Amino acid sequence: MNNTPTTAPQRNIWLRAVLMLLMGIGFQLAATLLGVLAVVQFVLALIHAPNTRLSQFGRSLGQYLRQIADFVSFTTEEVPFPFSDWP
Repeated sequence: MNNTPTTAPQRNIWLRAVLMLLMGIGFQLAATLLGVLAVVQFVLALIHAPNTRLSQFGRSLGQYLRQIADFVSFTTEEVPFPFSDWP
């Protein structure tokens, strides 16, 4: 009888390293975009009122940043967008 524990199949660690590098670049781009979005929303608030569609996009962008952080910190194995759906 075999007493070795069964584990879920793991992705190649080198493939994960490449994906983590790509996700790190994506994180930087998304964070920059979120900063620009914040400035635009501030200017819109000064003029009239913040844009609700931009607010919703900012919320989903924040969720995307969270997904990236979870992936690169080994909290999850699910690879974020563009390898899965946008949050």
